[in-house]
Amino acid sequence: MKYLKQLVIIFGITVIGEILNYLLPLPVPAGVYGLFLLLIFLCTGWIREEDVSTMGDFFLETMPLMFIPAGVGLLDSVEEAKSILIPLTVITVVSTVFVMAVTGSVAQSVIRKNGKKEKKNE
Repeated sequence: MKYLKQLVIIFGITVIGEILNYLLPLPVPAGVYGLFLLLIFLCTGWIREEDVSTMGDFFLETMPLMFIPAGVGLLDSVEEAKSILIPLTVITVVSTVFVMAVTGSVAQSVIRKNGKKEKKNE
């Protein structure tokens, strides 16, 4: 019964996200609406972490299986991708380095900020 309750909560939030995606004229995927709703509900205490943790862990553990069809589809279309292989590789490398640099900079600034707060409190 616990699993069913958690499943209904998660799928209910997903359905609300789909409805918001249909009603709002924004270019935001329905899953993002659902994730933000779940975050809001968890932060406000409307939903407790225990109410969704077991099924959430299950979905996270099985997520890699969901990428298998996409990977097979990519392997199936290798011939078409050969014409854009170099630009695709360059874009992938540049964007990965950019994201790593920005993430590192933000992490360093947060660590420095927390270090200054700790020194003030001492």
